[in-house]
Amino acid sequence: MAEEKFPGWHGTTILAVRRGGKVVVAGDGQVSVGPTVMKGSARKVRRLSPGGRDVVVGFAGSTADAFTLLERLEKKLEAAPGQLQRACVELAKDWRTDKYLRNLEAMLIVTDGDQVYVVTGAGDVLEPEHDVAAIGSGGNFALAAARGLLATDLDAESVARKAMAIAADICVYTNGNLTVETLDG
Repeated sequence: MAEEKFPGWHGTTILAVRRGGKVVVAGDGQVSVGPTVMKGSARKVRRLSPGGRDVVVGFAGSTADAFTLLERLEKKLEAAPGQLQRACVELAKDWRTDKYLRNLEAMLIVTDGDQVYVVTGAGDVLEPEHDVAAIGSGGNFALAAARGLLATDLDAESVARKAMAIAADICVYTNGNLTVETLDG
């Protein structure tokens, strides 16, 4: 749908890696329209603290849509403190069924340091296999690189940074200008 409304818009690769009692979420900063980089330093990884509990969210897609979803997620977490899965499921249900929300075009990776979820507008709340999740234009490249790097002794942040560098080398819609947030599990 985004392709119909905004042809040629691409942007952002988000990667989450869980390893050694930590979860790292990394996101690049590129937003492109066709062959033109509109911005190279977008910040699409955010730390929320609803009820004093840290949650990190990375988003791909429309920034305004993602901020709407982040506000909704924050309210869900305030209503159910410490229950990330419940908050994500409630957000996905609202996103899927609400007339206004169902038109929002973004994907989220959400973590509290223990759990990691990919939340979509299709109503999905997915817990990734292999302790790695990725979304966005270069998501598949970052996912493949991170899974390969898990065979090494690198820590979570090193895996995330190297995987994002590999994705940036392959995907023209991904750059090396990273925002990285870490939570202890």
